[in-house]
Amino acid sequence: MASKHEPVYQIFSFQDFKSSPDPIYEPHSQSLAPTAAPIVIDNGSFQTRAGWALEEREAPRLLFKSVAARSRGAARSETQIGNDIPNLEPLRWLLKSQFDRNVVVNFEIQELMFDHVFAHLGIGSEGSVSQPIVVTEAPCNPLHCRQMMSELLFECYHVPYVSYGVDSLYSFYHNNTQRSVQPPHTGIVLSSGYHCSHILPVINGRFDAVNCKRMNVAGSQSAAYLQRLLQLKYPGHLAAVTLSRVEELLHEHSYIAEDYQDELEKWRSPEFYEREVHRMQLPFSGKVPGGSVSVEERHERRAQQLRRLQEINARRREEKLLQDQERLDRLMGVQELLEDGLLDHFHKNLVELNMDSAEELQSYINKLQVAVEQGRHKLLHSDGAEGKTEVSELEHPMDEGDGVALMDPDFPEDTLPEKPAHVQPVFNMAEYHQLFVGTERLRCPELLFQPSPTGEEQMGLMEALQYVLARYTPEQQEALVSNVFLTGGNMLYPGMKERVERELLAMRPFQSQFKVTMASQPALDAWYGARDWALEHPAGGEGWISRQEYEEKGGEYLSEHCASNLFIPMKLVKPLLARPAEPSVTMPTSTVPSAAVTTVTPALTPSCSAVAADVSMVVS
Repeated sequence: MASKHEPVYQIFSFQDFKSSPDPIYEPHSQSLAPTAAPIVIDNGSFQTRAGWALEEREAPRLLFKSVAARSRGAARSETQIGNDIPNLEPLRWLLKSQFDRNVVVNFEIQELMFDHVFAHLGIGSEGSVSQPIVVTEAPCNPLHCRQMMSELLFECYHVPYVSYGVDSLYSFYHNNTQRSVQPPHTGIVLSSGYHCSHILPVINGRFDAVNCKRMNVAGSQSAAYLQRLLQLKYPGHLAAVTLSRVEELLHEHSYIAEDYQDELEKWRSPEFYEREVHRMQLPFSGKVPGGSVSVEERHERRAQQLRRLQEINARRREEKLLQDQERLDRLMGVQELLEDGLLDHFHKNLVELNMDSAEELQSYINKLQVAVEQGRHKLLHSDGAEGKTEVSELEHPMDEGDGVALMDPDFPEDTLPEKPAHVQPVFNMAEYHQLFVGTERLRCPELLFQPSPTGEEQMGLMEALQYVLARYTPEQQEALVSNVFLTGGNMLYPGMKERVERELLAMRPFQSQFKVTMASQPALDAWYGARDWALEHPAGGEGWISRQEYEEKGGEYLSEHCASNLFIPMKLVKPLLARPAEPSVTMPTSTVPSAAVTTVTPALTPSCSAVAADVSMVVS
């Protein structure tokens, strides 16, 4: 509650954080040992975290955005990664990510990410990485994407061992270990990141991939929704409402309402609005043109402008006088041809001048003589007042700088009486450059529970949780809801845990028990969980894929462990080949029943097309 001596409203400034390039670390002593320490890479769709699995106190050494910036038309060598990009907003950048939703599909960008990680961790070996690699992947990652990732790591970097795991399951494993929960762990994980949200049931330490659920609503959708709302609300500040500032608003100023409708009713109160609205101050220049200029300075400015206009007009008159004199001399030369009797040359010059007769020539000569005399007269009798001569007298338009000088609001005021300074209204530039963020603070995070405002026809987070729980027996539901675990960077909103508990209380039967826990560090626990798992499971054991296994079993092979996906082999159904016609059959056509022919032909056609469709879908 704000005190009486402080203003009721709150004004905040945008931090506009500028990233600094990642340092290049020296290779660690344990990384060069015969049993090299694994490298843990949390390959997130919003941020990549990488470091060594050396000890339990080890933290990720690299944290950077999973984006590559390339100047338009630049070569690959000029691509900048993550924190090396000074600013993500300029239009000259061509921003690319390796993700489509939360699945890696652009492996050219993924290779650049790995190059960045290995180079900054101090791995200087040419063409190979001798350390085992632990990489996170999406729940139910497609086999083709895992195959391409294994091919990149084994064939390009020649790593000895690779292990894959789900980031949210690593976080679940890490927090259960911290709370001393004895394995096998059972619970349900609610994970929400940058592109997607997931409901992941875990039964007896194994991920139940059949009953998991994914929603395409997460942090990126909330950021885009908030940006649209602010740009519609403040059309004069379209360029100032950037994606980086919108993400800062979400991370620092938004919250989850425990009861959404009741919270909106509170915002109807003017007192509540003034107390809770966040005024975001945009950068601006406090200088107002002519606002603090004295009368003497204004007179001096007008005098300078008049002198400048006088010089410009004099220069234009001289140029015009020279042009008229040259044209007059030419016409006089043509007239002399007529006087000398050279009629052929005279008529030829008349045609070139686009004239019909000598009378017309004489008329032009008389006009030019008058114009030349007037020009000479003006040059001789020019004074300071001639600086105000209208620009329309000049044949050629003035340059851009002159036009700006003529448009100065102080220039035409010399004929008007001076206005007293106190009559001018006081304009507060700071208030004009403020964004009032009110109900947007809770409307945008609410998309996790109600995606409909963005046009998404899908379930929210708690509705999907209810759908997943309904697929289990009551005993299994009790075991799952006894450990509801919240993780992911999008779970950092204040009030998230209270909202989930309220929704579960309304969802579960009367007097049923449940427990909701939040990850200790929702955005980083995936990396810490992968580090703990790598320390407890040395390379070559359960959960690791060796290069020999990759060559024998293919890139789709997955060695399962407590935080990994389940390996589901892809079954390719071979298409049924059409039986060739047998010309040796001598049965007359009349003996074959027509009904049999009409019955067999429709039966074969759908089956063959269905098999071919299945094969084409699997191969693609």
